[in-house]
Amino acid sequence: MLSVPLSVLDLATVDRGQTVGASLQGSVRLAQLAEQAGYRRVWYAEHHNFSSIASSATAVLIAHVAANTSRIRLGAGGVMLPNHAPLVIAEQFGTLASLHPDRIDLGLGRAPGTDPVTVRALRRDPNAADTFPQDVLELQGYLSDESRVPGVQAIPGRGTNVPLYILGSSLFGAQLAAKLGLPYAFASHFAPAALQQAVAVYRERFEPSEQLGEPYVIAAVNVIAADTEEEAQEQLHVARRTRVRVLFGRRDRKITDDEADEILRGPHAAHVDEMMTYTAAGTPDHVAEYLEKFVEHAGADELIVAFQSPTVDARLRSAELVADAVRLSAQA
Repeated sequence: MLSVPLSVLDLATVDRGQTVGASLQGSVRLAQLAEQAGYRRVWYAEHHNFSSIASSATAVLIAHVAANTSRIRLGAGGVMLPNHAPLVIAEQFGTLASLHPDRIDLGLGRAPGTDPVTVRALRRDPNAADTFPQDVLELQGYLSDESRVPGVQAIPGRGTNVPLYILGSSLFGAQLAAKLGLPYAFASHFAPAALQQAVAVYRERFEPSEQLGEPYVIAAVNVIAADTEEEAQEQLHVARRTRVRVLFGRRDRKITDDEADEILRGPHAAHVDEMMTYTAAGTPDHVAEYLEKFVEHAGADELIVAFQSPTVDARLRSAELVADAVRLSAQA
């Protein structure tokens, strides 16, 4: 049995040749499987202007998945708060918490989750990230019984006390989460460099709060579990191609498989491999062993898995194999 709870970061991937509708139905199927298998929570991340990601309207997706599940926790991992007015997010997640009590999480990120042109299209100030700490406090006030803006209440939202999580990939998020006494989730599935340093800073500087008495760290890790090692490695190769397209592609021209393979044979492959530093790919036993070692390496209280297989069915199979390998059902 894995020594910590295991959760899912669903990237709501739109696979090649797949419709957005099919991707979103895949997210429902993954959450249903996660609920049955004993995963603790499923989170969805806000991204904009990515043709391969369908989770831009994060609260809407959470509402749909929550209506099609019964008990698993669901949330944002995360909402990119600089893109929004805190009051609007409080109302959205207050609505979700009112409809689905004790099931909703709200992870908050400081990055825009997109490119500068799209930031302008979102009508947000490019400097909005500078007020992220103040915006987190304002949002927290709306979700409690003590709004920090006189005369303004989040309805729905007030008194729901939706638990907040700070997301990050640097020391900034670690320091803020520690100062506010909030759980900290590190994006080590794509930005691994500062993982151990950030977790150490968070634990050293943590100040207890009404929400949380002790530090709590969630670390993200990529996973591809398959019935055979050969199949897992084939899926890993497809995942590496996808990272090539993210890193080196242009919106007006797609990188072909042959072009991606050429890049992966050259020096730029180091960038891909660095992003995927924390990746468990192989048979279920291999993945289970990797995850247990990663818990210790990251100093984590919980792991959140980003399944990187190239199709919905393969991701579902991966989630099923991992749950069986680490005996998740015993934790449910």
